[in-house]
Amino acid sequence: MTPTALAEPTPVQFTDAEFDRMVALGILPANHTRHGVRFTRDQYFTLAEHGFFDGRRVMLIYGEVLEMAAMKEPHACGVSALADVFRAVFGVGFYVREEKALDVGAATVPEPDVAVVPGTWRTYHRSPTPPDASLALVVAEVSDTTLFYDTTTKAELYATAGIADYWVLDVENERLLVFRDPRPIPAGGQSYRTCLRLVSGDTISLLAVSNTPIPVADFFP
Repeated sequence: MTPTALAEPTPVQFTDAEFDRMVALGILPANHTRHGVRFTRDQYFTLAEHGFFDGRRVMLIYGEVLEMAAMKEPHACGVSALADVFRAVFGVGFYVREEKALDVGAATVPEPDVAVVPGTWRTYHRSPTPPDASLALVVAEVSDTTLFYDTTTKAELYATAGIADYWVLDVENERLLVFRDPRPIPAGGQSYRTCLRLVSGDTISLLAVSNTPIPVADFFP
């Protein structure tokens, strides 16, 4: 696998002019430090409203604004494959969200490739914030250049948020990693005790729809 400039999410480097604008808008105090700034969820949404992230794919992780690489076609097709299968399995009454934010806490707003929550888009369209992560029945990420990040930082983040079913579609190696059984860890937070490594020929069922086996081959060409 050939690394790219943004193989892993990279901290956004704001310019002095952007920091000055944040102060003028009241997002940051005048005496803030410009190195190692950590943003709250509300500050992050305000930055987005004022166009600071225009043209960028970003997320807020532990107070840090991270930029993601431009999505390549294998990644995009993986997102579509997951979403198609989840819509078929969950059926009516569940909202399959693609590339949309989840509220994980006061300083963390990831944008998982696919997440399934109860209801429809109408359930959430007047909400000032994204759905809480505790509502997610499954969260899935597609990994082409971000496998390490998705199976470490993201896995711990989602386990700590209480997400019982976390899937990583590894398009480079044509396998599906399924993380389950979140448990506390000594350093704080949680991690997944179980990781299933599945390939074409295997089947897997969602925890929320345990009576419907899904062929792993459905996620690959």
